[in-house]
Amino acid sequence: MLLLAAGSGVAALIYEIVWFQLLELVLGSTAISLAVILATFMGGTCLGSLLLPRFVSARRNPLRVYAAIELGIGVLGMVVLLLIPLVGGVSNARGIVAAACLLPPTLLMGATLPALARAADDVSQLGFLYGANIAGAVFGCLLSGFYLLREFDVTTATYVAMAINATVAAAALTLRSLWGRSVTCHPAFPSRDQRERLRTVQESAPSGHGSECGAVSYS
Repeated sequence: MLLLAAGSGVAALIYEIVWFQLLELVLGSTAISLAVILATFMGGTCLGSLLLPRFVSARRNPLRVYAAIELGIGVLGMVVLLLIPLVGGVSNARGIVAAACLLPPTLLMGATLPALARAADDVSQLGFLYGANIAGAVFGCLLSGFYLLREFDVTTATYVAMAINATVAAAALTLRSLWGRSVTCHPAFPSRDQRERLRTVQESAPSGHGSECGAVSYS
């Protein structure tokens, strides 16, 4: 799963560098473009990580959810590539319109790590997943900035990111079929209701005979 997290980071930062280049052409200002990309990217990923556990049940297979998110990012990445140039035809509030175009894919990017974390067998693995995601992000910056955009263009870079999304999604579905996991008992980011149900199960279980899902306590 570390490779999945790293792949997500690579694709995400390729998109970010590409979108920054597109915004510079549309908005005509490096400072404004940087402000828009940072606000939408950081805000969108934050919201995505918060919204996933509230709208996607922990009973869903985490690897299938993760694969669907990665495919969604790839599709929306192509949509952004087509929409951002059209923002130049907007007379007012170009920055707001551009941010609205970038928000959907960044929301999905924020949901990737929580979705993948649900498949972790142990909470101690979350740090490794996060580290792999950051390492992939660093590599994505170097790949896009020093190779893809120097040797090719934003379209080719977007295609590369989409290919990474598709590869990661296919790998996640392959792992799902190999593991045969249909339900996760240890959601890394449980909702309040899930914590209350888990606490009730632990309190009702006899001492020393906790349920299968009671091995981890969320306070």
